[in-house]
This record gives sequence, structure tokens and C-alpha cells, in this order.
Amino acid sequence: MKLKALFVAILLMASCGKNKEKAQAEPSQSFESKKTAEASKIELEVYDFKGFKKFLSLKDDKVHVINFWATWCAPCVKELPYFEMLNKQYAVANVEVMLVSLDFPHLYEKKLKPFIKEKKLMSKVIALDDVDMNSWIPRVDSNWSGSIPATIIYNKDRSQFYEQSFTYEELENEVKKFLN
Repeated sequence: MKLKALFVAILLMASCGKNKEKAQAEPSQSFESKKTAEASKIELEVYDFKGFKKFLSLKDDKVHVINFWATWCAPCVKELPYFEMLNKQYAVANVEVMLVSLDFPHLYEKKLKPFIKEKKLMSKVIALDDVDMNSWIPRVDSNWSGSIPATIIYNKDRSQFYEQSFTYEELENEVKKFLN
């Protein structure tokens, strides 16, 4: 009988502990739901490569900086603030930064949009959703292995492709070559 009572007491304590854990988990779940709901208000342009390729050859008076990245790529995330600084500091010099996310489509709502909101990205962010990478990667640049981060800087006269991470100074120096 004592063994049964002990067993029942343990079950009660265990079930109370689970209810407490569940109660504690609910606020964070509702916070996550709110975070996702707020992020879903972000308008995200999504292109396949056919729709995207127009951004690779605009013939205007701007210097275009196109960075290929993803939220799951640590070097990409590390250098994003440099692109944001460049976008802010060189906007008056007709420099336009575009951040091209290669995140998976099923992560746009749960990962990409909340990331954009959390990091307060002001550069234009679009998503490139084209599963046939083997056909479009060499059309971006014939030497691109497909690894990210990768960046194209171009103006109406020339274009340069970089398969690397940047510091702010390196990025700024490369853009200045297009301004002079």
C-alpha cells in the first residue's frame, strides 16, 4: 500500500511538473507567434531566375551592389551590416544595394521575414526561388561555384563578381572603383 501511495505521489508531482513546463512554454510560444505575425507583414518580392536576371544588367547611372546570402550562412550574416552601412552612406552617390536571399521558400515566414525585421534591414531584400541552381549560377558568373556569400558590383560600363566575404573597408574600396 505504501508503495502504491508513493507511486501515485510521484505521478502527481511529475504531472504537475509537466503542466508547469507547459505553462512556462506557452508565453514564449505566443511571443514567437506574435513575432511571426509581425514579420508576415513584411512584403517580400520572390523571383525565379527568369524574373530576377533583369537586376543583373540595369543600364542606369547607379552602381549596383547585389549580395547573395542566406540566414543560415554565418559569413553572410556577419557581413550584412557592412552592406547596410554601404547602402546608407552611399545612397547619395547613386549606390544601390540589393540583398538576394537564397533561403528555402518554406522558411520565408518563419525565418527570413523575422530576420529582416529583427536586423532592421533597410536595403532592398528579395528572395530568389529557383531550384535549378545548376542552370542559373553560371549565368550570374561563369566562375561562381555556387557558394555564398557572393557579390556582384556593376554599373553601366563594367561588372565584377566576388565569391568571398567582405569587411566594410574591402567592400567600400571595391565600390569606390566603380564611382571613379
